[in-house]
Formats: sequence, C-alpha cells, structure tokens
Amino acid sequence: MQERSVYEMYEKLGIEKDVYEYASDILKGLKERFEEIDEIARYNQLKVLAAMQKNRVSEADLKGSSGYGYDDLGRDRLEKVYADTFGCEDALVRPQITCGTHAITLALFSNLRPDDELLYITGKPYDTLESVIGIRKASGSFAEYGITYAQADLTDDGHIDEDAVRKKINERTKIAAIQRSKGYDTRRSIPVKDIEKAVRLIKSINKDILIFVDNCYGEFVERYEPVEAGADMMAGSLIKNPGGGLAAVGGYIAGRKECVENAANRLTSPGLGKEVGASLSLLPSFYQGFFLAPHVTASALKGAVFAAHLYDRLGFEVSPGISDERTDIIQAVTLRSKEALISFCKGIQSSSAVDSFVSPDPSPMPGYEHEVVMAAGDFISGSSIELSADAPLKSPYTVFFQGGLTSSHAEAGIIKTLQQLVNDKIIDRSALK
Repeated sequence: MQERSVYEMYEKLGIEKDVYEYASDILKGLKERFEEIDEIARYNQLKVLAAMQKNRVSEADLKGSSGYGYDDLGRDRLEKVYADTFGCEDALVRPQITCGTHAITLALFSNLRPDDELLYITGKPYDTLESVIGIRKASGSFAEYGITYAQADLTDDGHIDEDAVRKKINERTKIAAIQRSKGYDTRRSIPVKDIEKAVRLIKSINKDILIFVDNCYGEFVERYEPVEAGADMMAGSLIKNPGGGLAAVGGYIAGRKECVENAANRLTSPGLGKEVGASLSLLPSFYQGFFLAPHVTASALKGAVFAAHLYDRLGFEVSPGISDERTDIIQAVTLRSKEALISFCKGIQSSSAVDSFVSPDPSPMPGYEHEVVMAAGDFISGSSIELSADAPLKSPYTVFFQGGLTSSHAEAGIIKTLQQLVNDKIIDRSALK
C-alpha cells in the first residue's frame, strides 16, 4: 500500500499546494521554539502530578455529590491540588463559577467593601468588566456599592508604569489588580516576572493592599504562577487553560486563605462558604482536565507562535511579536479591514471539528460595546482553550486567536485562515512565493 502524505489530508480540507508549502516552510523553522514550549509543559506536568500524589487522589474522589454538597471529599481534595500546584494557601474550584468574568468579579467583590478603591495598574480591563466596575452603567456594579475605581495606564512600551502606580495609590486603595493577558488590545501581556516586580513595589508602599491577578489564558504558559510571585489571589476559567479541554464549566480563585474564604462566602453565603456546593458528576473531567492542562496549553501556545510567524512574514502586525516572550496563549493579528477579519474567522470556523459548516457573523454580545465576530467549533460551548478566534468589529480590525487541544489542529486552523484569505483575494497568491 502506498504511503499517504500529510498534504493529501490537507488537500481534503481544501488547502492548496502553495498555501501548504508556504506554511510548512514556516513550521520547519519553529522546531527549537516548540522544544522550549514542550520543556515548560513537562515541568508543569510534574507539578500537577506531584500535587495529585501529595494529596492522595483516589478513585473515590471522582464520585461527586448532589444536593447541598456536604462532605464532598473529591471537591475539597481538588481544591488542595489546585492550591499545591499553584503554590498558594487555598483555592476555590467550583462549577457554580460560570465564567472568567464571574470568577474575577467574585474575587474582587468579596474582598472589597464600601468606600474602598479598586486600582487597575494595567490600564482599563477587559470589556466585560466595565459593567462590573461601573465604567458602563449596570445594576449591581461596584459603583452602586460605593466602591470607586482608578487605573494606572501602562507605559508606551507596555510595561507597568511604576510612577503612575505610586501616584494613584491612596489611603482608600484596597486592591491593586493586574490583567495578565491583553484582552481586546494589542498591548504587551504581563509576564510573571513583571507581576513579581509590581508586587514588591506596591507592598513597599502599603503592605495591606491586596494584589489580584486576572490569570485568564495564562495558566501553565510559564513555570510559575502569579501567586508564587507574591500576588494575594488570582482567578480564571476552567474552560480556558486549567480545564484542559475537558472541564465543561467552572472557574477558580486561588491565593491567600482569607481571600479565598471571602470569595467562598460570597459564592454561597456567609457561614456556609466552602462547605456547600455540589460537584455533581463533574469531578472526573475537572481532575483529568487539570492533569492534561500543561500539555493542552502547550499545544495552544504552539499554534499562537505559528500564527505570529506566518502573519508577520506576510506583513501584518502581530502581538506578541515573533521574538517576544510569551505569558498567555493569545495571539493578536491586526488585519486592517473588516473583510479580512471576517475571512480569518471563517477560516477558523471551517477548520473546526464541530460546526465547521457554520459561517461566523458579527453580532451584539452581552458585555461588549461593539459587535463581535466569534469563530469556534467547540466540543464545550465557549471553550477558548479549544481552537477559536474572536474580535470586536472596530478599527484596526484586530483578531484574537487562541486555543487548540492539539498542536496539529491549531496548525491546521492557521493554515485554513491563510487559505480563506487567499480565496477571498485579500492576500495575493504572489505573496506566497
């Protein structure tokens, strides 16, 4: 039987020879970079394994609970695994936390009181938090509870502005918040070493200020997490990195015990805290997803690196750049037109395992100011550790690509975006020579 080539399979997916060869040439040059990513994944895999063994995870821990969730040993042990893996005192890992925005809101709201001030030291946060803070009017916002908001913008080159932070801190500053990833922005994401430096600065001014990190998209990209760098708490979503593509719902908060207990009391009610909250039948996917997360994250990261190199060579602005350090799985590509942005998203959608036949169209989304185009054929709805891309429909038409449960699928998705842009005559075929 004649051996089949990889290109024969790409051809079945509608990829033409010149597009495949152009992309393959770029991939060949990324071998050393991919080996570095694999080395970090190996390190983090051993961290998770050590935490599971230390806490004596057993088959009985996978059974789950119903009703009130009293005495759910598997749920409680999973939270110890998270805390030990992330190098902190405690963690809250619950299916009742609905998304990343909810996890962040829960962490902040539970540790702020009326007349406190929240200071974001990485500029304005992600769009969905504007309603939470009160930048955009919404019922139940921090503003309605007398919690004020301030921000220190980043420097022009994307670093935390220490002088601006010093000026913004006052006697009412209770929490200094850091958004690790770029959100819908092309700014530099914030690596753990920068978070550590910011922690030292703020604690030197006032040791009682709590440092919070929005850790969405950042887990397992580096060898260390923000709480290991001195942050008091961090939060994220299980349908991003830490769920490993298996967790169907949920979020986490990890950090100092007092901060986590405050969050648990707000999630359930004061006096009940972490003692209630049924895990139902979700624990096997939570445990296994967390176990797989380091290598799933590495696959997504390889896809992001590949996308950066491919589109940089074609002359598009990419963030992070091809030689920039990585601290999250998000890759931004500025496509410069509405047509190119939608074409890119069509490429991602058509390369998905689920709903590949669907066409992504811009539409209003809760929590966003502009229409958003989202492309994802997810096994789990909204899972952005799976192959996906989204963007607000506004100039300069930057798309944000992330995810890929396997590096092969992430690569296929990026190659399909190039094919779609060629098909739509946005990229001239001569550029592939």
